[in-house]
Amino acid sequence: MTAEPATGQGMRTIDRALSLLSLVCTAGEISLAEVARGADLSPSTALRLLRALEAREFVRRGADGLFTAGPHLVQLGAAALSNDSLITLARPAMQRVAAITTESCYLSVFGAGHTAMHLAIVEGTQSVRHVGWAGRSIPLDGTAVGRVLLGEAGLDGYVVVAEGAEKDVTAVSAPIRVASRVAGALSCLVPSYRVVDPRDLVRIGDCLVAEAETVLAGRIAAAGATR
Repeated sequence: MTAEPATGQGMRTIDRALSLLSLVCTAGEISLAEVARGADLSPSTALRLLRALEAREFVRRGADGLFTAGPHLVQLGAAALSNDSLITLARPAMQRVAAITTESCYLSVFGAGHTAMHLAIVEGTQSVRHVGWAGRSIPLDGTAVGRVLLGEAGLDGYVVVAEGAEKDVTAVSAPIRVASRVAGALSCLVPSYRVVDPRDLVRIGDCLVAEAETVLAGRIAAAGATR
């Protein structure tokens, strides 16, 4: 069985949707009027296409009415790097986090549906440490990694959630960014009794933020040097 070629009208719709998607990604956040003008479409046509993209989570519309890249698009971007490639890029940073904090460090990305998936772990050096969640999916809602993937990291650059996905475990998570978008997250999952001092959480959070910034920096710099 062979696929039927797209009709002229179908190709125009695809082209318009891709143009809108490109404008949203380039801008980081953009209003309906701006994206319609950039794509040379009427606001009503642009809104119809954007709603279709939003339904598939390729774009998101915030409470302020601005459009940004959606979680499914970011997930595809991470997949385009390939999960194996992302693991390879993140491994040195994860090893440094585990060595500095002594806690287990996870690499996570968007999973299927409204979930996050832990891709890989570098175990900490503590005798009691978090292990065994590589390959596991967790909800985005109510978890540190979920909030980070959804772009909710605060001014400190990281998120702390106690007992979000597991009892007696505190999670600290920081975003891996490509430009202004979140491609993944580095997290430490720590027995809660070990972080009763807020300064311990700050130390872990600052380490995660610093190392998350290194994950894609080398690849981006190399790509820029070849242009």
